[in-house]
Order: sequence, then C-alpha cells, then structure tokens
Amino acid sequence: MSGVDIRRRWCEIGVIAFDSDTVQLPMEAKLIAQGFTMQNAGFSENETSAFQGLDAAYTYCDWVTREHSKSFYLSTRFLPADIRCAIRAFYAFCRVTDDMVDVPQHGLGSSAAMNHLAEWRLAARLPAAAQCHPVLSAWADTRDRYNVPQEYVEDLIDGCEMDLRISRYETFDELRAYCYRVASTVGLISMHIIGVTGDSPTLLQQAKAAAITLGIALQLTNILRDVGEDMVRGRIYLPLADMRRFRYTEDDLCAGKIDERFRALMQFQIDRTQQLYEHGWSGIAYLKQEGRLAVGAAISLYRDILDCIVRNNFDVFNRRAHLGSLAKLSRVPLIYLRVRKLDEVCLE
Repeated sequence: MSGVDIRRRWCEIGVIAFDSDTVQLPMEAKLIAQGFTMQNAGFSENETSAFQGLDAAYTYCDWVTREHSKSFYLSTRFLPADIRCAIRAFYAFCRVTDDMVDVPQHGLGSSAAMNHLAEWRLAARLPAAAQCHPVLSAWADTRDRYNVPQEYVEDLIDGCEMDLRISRYETFDELRAYCYRVASTVGLISMHIIGVTGDSPTLLQQAKAAAITLGIALQLTNILRDVGEDMVRGRIYLPLADMRRFRYTEDDLCAGKIDERFRALMQFQIDRTQQLYEHGWSGIAYLKQEGRLAVGAAISLYRDILDCIVRNNFDVFNRRAHLGSLAKLSRVPLIYLRVRKLDEVCLE
C-alpha cells in the first residue's frame, strides 16, 4: 500500500481530511479524544489551519500526553527537552495504537478494528516526511533519530492486536508474554531514546532485562487497576489458573463480588507485581544519569497504584485507584533520594 493509499484510508476511517492530492490534518483530534482544539494544544490562531511541520506534531503529542497521563507527564518533566519531546511522541504513538483496540471509532467491531490496526502498522513504518497524522509524524522522526529497532515496534503492535483476538489467559506465563509485547517493548524503546551508560554487551543485556521486568510490572499494575473496566469489555487478564486456585469464578468477577477469595487473589497478584518492581528497580542505574529521575518517578508513581488498590479494600469495580496531584508531588523528594542512591551502584 502506497503512502497516498494510506492517507486515503485515514480519510475513509475519519482520521484525516483528504482533499485531492493534498492532505489536511484536522483541528479536532478524532482518533484520540473529544474536545481537542489546536489552541488548547498551544497553537496560535494563525497555526490552526493546518499542522505546520514537526514542531506542531510534537506539540500535539505533548498535549496528548498531558491529557491522558498526568503521572507520566509529570515524570517526563525531569528529562532534557529533546528527550522529553521524543518520549512524549512515543507515548502518543502508544496511546493512539492502544485506543484503536480499546476505543474503536464509529462502533467498529473487532474485525474492522483489526484491519485499521494493520493499516496503522503499515503507516507507522513510513518515514516522517511521508506521514499524514501528527502522532505518526513525530513518532517516525523520533524512531529514526534514536535508531529504535523496528522489531520492538512490531512486537508492541502485535500486543495490541492480541486484545482483538484473546480475551482470557490461562496461566501467568501466557499473560507474561502479552505483557512483554504491550509494555516491556515500551521500556526497551524508552531505553533507546534515553540512552544507557555504556556499550558493553553485558551492560546492554542487563539493561534490557531490567526494562523487560519493569515493563511487566507496570502492565500488571494496569491490569489490576482496571479489572472492572476490562470485565465490561469482555476481557479477563487475571490468569484463570490463579482464579481457580483461590476458588474465584468468572461469574463472581462479572458480579463484582469482593470477598475474602477476591482479596486473597488480588493480594497474590499485587505481591508478585511488587517483587517484579523490586527486581527491576536497580536496572534504572544502567540508564544515562539525566534520564534516571524521570524513569524512577514514572515507575514509583505507577507502583503506588498498588497501595491505592489495597487502601480501597480491593474495590476495583467501583473505585479507580489513583494518586491525586498533591500526593504525586509529595512523593517526588523521596523518589529523588532513592534514585540518587542508584549512582552508587557499580555497573560492570
């Protein structure tokens, strides 16, 4: 499929406006969320007629990040400006890709969503100059500038595609494979953007192992927080073998039943996730120093969601576990001190 063909398909899906051989990007972000205007993304009135190159695309990605993840937006403020722009472009790419699965446009079914995801995959392989969507434009520029391995990108999209084909996971090993694709790849790509402290094969392998472990922990946190929401979508990510172990059934989950069985099941999942966080934390030391605080903050703030779940008495059906802005800010000094201790880690 050519670049023009892909542009025309985005027009048909409703992502962009297509006029003859020219492509005009919309002032309204139909693919991401309702209510976006170029002005509230930081554009002047003179710039709202069309996106004006990469700067505008990166500004759009910044807006997407700010609107969809306050914690991540706060954490990435600790990055140098160029890396911050790149990481937020990558976040926006992940957000759009995930939304094509979780929030199909125009009431699309799984089959149509699969086709659109395949088209998005093809478009994502094009260089920045050939892109017609601001997120793809900024992401392609980031990917090429930081030499991101394409295999990680393909794995990430494969993981999102799994959500259109798989709604249950029998064992934790099966779930781990899913988590690798949708989350560990994010850590691996972020590692390429932020950079590591050396180029020895041993260091790179250790850095990759930590990124994979922390990615799985982050995705498990997301899964535990969203048990209720995912159930509404017909998805159960809790391993079925674990549910049987605690004698908690799918019917119980559908009914939102919170009893000792469910609390024990959730505590088991939380303990496993906490162990992964502990195991992967020291790997932050393999990153370049200017990126450690941002990554440490992102991980720590997300990890705190697990404690919120416990404080909510494991009610993940009616209450969304999250930290307020003041709570996040109050944790930054301790996160900073913990990250500083990583400077003392001896890297081989």
